[in-house]
Amino acid sequence: QVQLVESGGGLVQAGGSLRLSCAAAGAILSINAMNWYRQAPGKQRDLVATISSGGDTAYADSVKGRFTISRDNAKNTVYLQMNSLKTEDTAVYYCNAVFVRTEWDITPRDYWGQGTQVTVSS
Repeated sequence: QVQLVESGGGLVQAGGSLRLSCAAAGAILSINAMNWYRQAPGKQRDLVATISSGGDTAYADSVKGRFTISRDNAKNTVYLQMNSLKTEDTAVYYCNAVFVRTEWDITPRDYWGQGTQVTVSS
């Protein structure tokens, strides 16, 4: 089984910064895209940022210029650097790994982390 373990969430004041990490483990051969989603209370889960295996990135308009996604393919880890945080960034942030190939499963699958809470106070 593949596990995605997130860390780095917490409470920060508006204007501050946080860095989220998500490490994937489980006899992984390769991962296609890695994504960060977020879900605020009472709202749907939205894509925040995505990064391909080659390093191409894309961002939601609401975070462009403030958030940076990166990955370390050797460590199967994705990061989200969040700067100039706003109260509206408050949400549970989820890591998602797309089209994961493993040593023990012939079928590539998608996996999700358990989520990490980010709270931005005014």
